[in-house]
This record gives sequence, structure tokens and C-alpha cells, in this order.
Amino acid sequence: MTYRNCMHLIEIVEKKGTKTPEWIADMKNKLDIFLLADRLTKEEYTELCSRAEK
Repeated sequence: MTYRNCMHLIEIVEKKGTKTPEWIADMKNKLDIFLLADRLTKEEYTELCSRAEK
């Protein structure tokens, strides 16, 4: 569920065109926490980070 919600949030920001360097850094910090808390797998984390940075 965490993966799906994060992907949805990334997609919304992409559609709105509001992705800023600050947003990317904030999202990556959140993804780091989710990974450390075992809410994401390493593969999901890598995919979401890659998608957030595009």
C-alpha cells in the first residue's frame, strides 16, 4: 500500500508539473524512512526514487 500511495503522489505531481528540487529531496527523505521501516522493498524504493527524480 505504501508503494502504491507513493507512486500515486509522484504521478499527481508529474501531471501538475509541480516537481521542484525541494519536492524531490523531500520525497526521497520520505522514501528513505519507508525503506528503513520495511514499508518498501529495495526494488520498490529504487523504482520510486528513479521516478521521483525524472
